[in-house]
Amino acid sequence: MFQDLRYALRQLRKSPVFTVVAVLAIAIGIGANTAIFSVVNAVLLLPLPYDDPDRLVTILHEYDHPVAPGNVLDWRAQNRVFEDIGVAESWTANLSSTGQAESVNALRVSTNLFPMLGVQPLLGRFFLSDEEKTGDEHKVILSYGLWQRRFGGDRAIVGRSITLQGEPYTVVGVMPSGFQFAPFWVTKAQLWAPLALGQRLTSREINSLRAFARLRAGVSVEQARADMATITARLERQFPGTNRNVTVQLLKEKVVGDVRPALLVLLGAVGFLLLIACANVAHMLMARGAARQREIAVRAALGAERWRIVRQFLTESLLLALLGGTAGLLLAFWGVRLLVVLIPASVPRADSISLDARVLLFTAAISILTGIVFGILPALQGSDLNLRDALQESGRGTGESLRRNRMRSVLVASEFALAFLLMIGAGLMVRTFFALRAIDPGFQPHHLLSAVVSIAGTEEAQPQKRMAFYEQVLQRVAALQGVESVSAINHVPLAGDVWGFPFSIEGRPPSRPGESPHAVYRVILPGYFRTMGTSLLRGRDIRESDRMTASGVVIINDRMARTYWPGEDALGKRITFDDQQKKPIWLTVIGVTQDAKQDEWTAAPRSEMYLPLLQSSEYLHDTSSHFQYITLVVRTTGEPAAIVNDIRTSIAGLDKNVPVSEIETMDQAVSDRNAEPRFELWLLGSFAALALLLAALGIYGVMSYSVSRRTHELGVRMALGAAPGDVIKLVVRQAMMLALVGSASGLAAAILLTRTMSKLLYGVRPTDPFTFGGAVLLVSAVAFAASYIPARRAIRIDPVSALRCE
Repeated sequence: MFQDLRYALRQLRKSPVFTVVAVLAIAIGIGANTAIFSVVNAVLLLPLPYDDPDRLVTILHEYDHPVAPGNVLDWRAQNRVFEDIGVAESWTANLSSTGQAESVNALRVSTNLFPMLGVQPLLGRFFLSDEEKTGDEHKVILSYGLWQRRFGGDRAIVGRSITLQGEPYTVVGVMPSGFQFAPFWVTKAQLWAPLALGQRLTSREINSLRAFARLRAGVSVEQARADMATITARLERQFPGTNRNVTVQLLKEKVVGDVRPALLVLLGAVGFLLLIACANVAHMLMARGAARQREIAVRAALGAERWRIVRQFLTESLLLALLGGTAGLLLAFWGVRLLVVLIPASVPRADSISLDARVLLFTAAISILTGIVFGILPALQGSDLNLRDALQESGRGTGESLRRNRMRSVLVASEFALAFLLMIGAGLMVRTFFALRAIDPGFQPHHLLSAVVSIAGTEEAQPQKRMAFYEQVLQRVAALQGVESVSAINHVPLAGDVWGFPFSIEGRPPSRPGESPHAVYRVILPGYFRTMGTSLLRGRDIRESDRMTASGVVIINDRMARTYWPGEDALGKRITFDDQQKKPIWLTVIGVTQDAKQDEWTAAPRSEMYLPLLQSSEYLHDTSSHFQYITLVVRTTGEPAAIVNDIRTSIAGLDKNVPVSEIETMDQAVSDRNAEPRFELWLLGSFAALALLLAALGIYGVMSYSVSRRTHELGVRMALGAAPGDVIKLVVRQAMMLALVGSASGLAAAILLTRTMSKLLYGVRPTDPFTFGGAVLLVSAVAFAASYIPARRAIRIDPVSALRCE
């Protein structure tokens, strides 16, 4: 082996151009595979950073929606499959300790949740069970990042008091660096407080909790689903409308389920790219092996066995693969850094992407496998020769065996088939991306800014001051230079939360429990639709006069009007949220607005209603932090980001303890909703371009080699009167046949394989004829261009010189 290795190094050193080109082709394939595998490894393969994470599950309504406290109590008591069930509730806390106030993403959690995860705090302790039973919520655990950023990493922080929502909270612990919970919802939580669940365990009407559970040892998720189905069916009979569609899902599946199809498609794409690189290097080795026939024949004549010769060829190919793998690892290092920058924030665990030991082992394994794959055929063919023919000097240049040419043609055709597949994938993503860009969001996102203003825990939260403060904020922001209009809403479309409320329609029979109509719930201030650029289709807008002393009004979207009053005019109709009261408060529909996007860019619009904030007792008087904020929407004449500091300064001038957070342009909100398809398009497009380039180089190399081996034949043809155009047609026809055969094979495979991309597509079918036709034309054009240069070289052959040489 040492002799083979030394000889292989000498051979590669003697052919530097061949070595560089082969190593570069392999490096591209292995580098791309390593980079994408590092993402797959971090997102799909690495276990969640909790104790025995494969036994952790979520319990939610319809996989996504929260559950009620009363149901959690019954599930805990009646199940036989879970060791424990913990819950969490979203919370936004205003932190005003140590300097400027800021709004912090937070969770209230049941005291058993962290112990159930099997994690340990870096400092201090977890919450005590008594703190949940007694309702003592004024304890807090900090994230490592918040501890470092706001408190300088002071280890004496445990036991100290900090100010949240204007009230003192005692720090009882600090979580270790890298800890994140929950991994799929409120993923940026920076502190946790105990949830006073004991005070709400009888409630079944308000679904606000996310439930997490640990399976008992030996219990499968299917058994857990069966047990929960029995329990929820019994509870549904007892409390109608409270326990429908309860789903149990593995926590890891919940975290990565949405991105798995895209990552597997990308992993398959880079696998195809590597196969193309292997085919390229394989026919380079075959051409090189044909040129070394005399050398191999001499070695065989001197007694070398065929296995000895095969081993020499494989040593050279493995050496090439390892050199390519090393170079590919360097490319992957740069590629991973680029991926971390470009990868959408919606991809879970993206901060874990790195070239760890598993990725390095993958690179080593794929390098060795690659060397065997592209080296075995050239090794077998190079060692299978006729000694007499190979040793005859006159045999040089007379052409090659039909079998060698056929194998080389198969390799080139396979390259084009694989390149065609990648072109189809990239083309479908291009069509998807343009279809996504053509979606009307229902508002004008350009020159539009949103920002959350939270008054929780400040003097402005007092009911008698709240509305006056909001009006002052709007007046100050409206007076800023560059502001065209300003208004406010509770949750801005796409970038904010979505609340759904049941309602009843006047004149219709009461709905059965759990079957009341639902609509997305928004509260707005006057001028909202004008500021957002949303069209009012019928009726009037909300006015300053629509206050608590006036009759209740509501504006609905077109979807709600068509759903609940089909064929009728919805204007003047009345709805209520409290039909169980003796004197319900009725809201009159005064306007119908165009449908606007809510939380998902590609989802069909749901029914949506807009109530005047000036008529909302919750947003004007409720002491819960869930109602103590508004989201400003500001339309500007120039770049929205230019006025961010002015907005902060204006609000701080009213009250420095009121934080302004979640500042975002609506262009950025739209862009974020399209980040994943844009990322997939960028990667698939890059891989397709590389694949097409490698396929073009492959057909160029094969045709150049073929022309050089057919010098005598082409010279004879030209000596007998063949026109230059005939020679060009001969060479180009051969190349085009290979491209067309490859495209046909790729077409058949694409019809089957593109169905796996269906979850990634929008507005285009997996078998879109326009995309398929465009890919055929592009592949054919590239094949023609790659073969035309060798064809032009063929017509410059001097017939006399060619015949004399032979």
